[in-house]
Amino acid sequence: MSRPHGIPLPSAHRSSDDSTESVPACDDDEQGQPRPREGARQPTEAERVRTLVENNASVSLTLPGARDHGPGSWEPAARTVTPEGDVVLLVPWDSPTARAAACAPDGGLGCVMEITDVAPVAVRQRIRGRARLAGRLATVCDEDRAHCERLLAERHPEHSPGHDAEADRPAWMLVRLETGAVSVDDLWGAGCAEPADLGAAEPDPVAPHEAELLQHLHSAHGDQVRGLAGLLAEHGGSAGTAGRDAVRDAVPLALDRFGLRLRCTTGGGRTFDARFDFPEPVSGTGELRCAMHALFAAAAG
Repeated sequence: MSRPHGIPLPSAHRSSDDSTESVPACDDDEQGQPRPREGARQPTEAERVRTLVENNASVSLTLPGARDHGPGSWEPAARTVTPEGDVVLLVPWDSPTARAAACAPDGGLGCVMEITDVAPVAVRQRIRGRARLAGRLATVCDEDRAHCERLLAERHPEHSPGHDAEADRPAWMLVRLETGAVSVDDLWGAGCAEPADLGAAEPDPVAPHEAELLQHLHSAHGDQVRGLAGLLAEHGGSAGTAGRDAVRDAVPLALDRFGLRLRCTTGGGRTFDARFDFPEPVSGTGELRCAMHALFAAAAG
């Protein structure tokens, strides 16, 4: 069986279930969390956080300093990152977050934004990662409003700070989290990022389409996805052999510009992740389509 030039051997590694496949593309830490090996192509911590901030991951805001309003959290309708690494959030005008920001003292109100990334296809242990951004929350001042609205419109053209005609007031409020500490723990590993690096990073171009693409792969191309397990067998990993260690199911877990990650289950009930890197990082859906075709062609022989 031939493999297109540049497609590295897949990484199969222990999930938080129980066992390990030893192959060169990925290592495990002492807790068993899959981690890419040193030198593997991967996004930076700042890129991963920015991707989570600006896409579909679930967000909650905790305002421990808002004593007049009580601790509260609210899901923003949209968010984006400024060149300085701050986060601009579009929240309902009558939300706890808007009220707390409007009443914040000079310098803002202590705030923690937590982001949870959940796999769009049902798998065991569905949470793929978490990010945490701590800083000071305040309303966007008038002189910065036009700039922040433009940034938000570039990333989320479907959302805009509209007006509630019935209540004769804005329907939404722009608030700003001036970030101080940024951390992430996900399928790539755990680490921290500087706010300036967050502002300079670009989100993954596949992320806006990832959920739809993974669901399509799972529902319409399940046989081809499971066929990728044959690449594990070619590499010599026991996950692709017969018996209890044979892969009985493979579910698409994550997709990014660098490759596809599957969550595999063997006949013996063991679960592990396997990653299949593209020859080159993709920049959009057109290149992604060609890269996926190359992977499936490699599996088909």
